[in-house]
Amino acid sequence: MITGQYRNALDDKGRLLVPSKLRSEVPGNTLVITSGIDRCLWLFPPEEWKQLSDKLMEAASPFSRRARLLQRRIIAPAQEVELDKTGRILIPPSLKETAGLRKECILHGIKKYIEIWDVDEYKAYLDENENEFQEAAEELGGSVSFF
Repeated sequence: MITGQYRNALDDKGRLLVPSKLRSEVPGNTLVITSGIDRCLWLFPPEEWKQLSDKLMEAASPFSRRARLLQRRIIAPAQEVELDKTGRILIPPSLKETAGLRKECILHGIKKYIEIWDVDEYKAYLDENENEFQEAAEELGGSVSFF
């Protein structure tokens, strides 16, 4: 299970170190990176990416405007990236621009995939969505039990 929050910087060549704790949960050295929802990138183990992309394609008709939008925003920009011997991935320039990645990044392990955010973008996202988070937590509170 991929979990945890980490902070790392992009180097001058656009490479980002994937923390060893996250790498240890990923089989092999290949990952799939794509544009996420909100202003972040998603990084998937290949099998998880295959499952998600297959479901998106099966559930969507090319005749549906909204389906095409999802396919173009999530499936089309997806690229395989290799972990180098030090555990870094090269963020493709187009995806780096899409997510507004500058230097400092936050990586979130979200069970089956990793989100990559620019630190300032993520802070703005949290600030902008705090009230909605509180409302969602309140709604979920009645349906989730810890025991």
